Amino acid sequence: MFNMLLDDSTKLYEPWITNSFPIIRIVLFCLVVACAIILIVTTLLQNQDSSDSNVITGQQESYYSKNKGGSRDGRLKLITIITAVVAVVLIILYFVSILIYPGSGV
Repeated sequence: MFNMLLDDSTKLYEPWITNSFPIIRIVLFCLVVACAIILIVTTLLQNQDSSDSNVITGQQESYYSKNKGGSRDGRLKLITIITAVVAVVLIILYFVSILIYPGSGV
């Protein structure tokens, strides 16, 4: 009797868990792949010029470098940061769903 309490295979899950969690995992995985593609594209589209060299050379910052947030590169950087945060949250949710319901094969 005590062995039955310790056995994980005798866990009973609610039907909505066994029906919905595989679908939730597929959706989460597809969203993570979409975020990864967006991260790759936005990273490749960003300008390769480094404005950090102004510190070394002692040049003063221009009006453009001070207001770079409204430019194309500023928007791409913001999209990259937001997409990376969303991807991390989705990956955490994916692994939490595995902890809640590992599936019938495990």
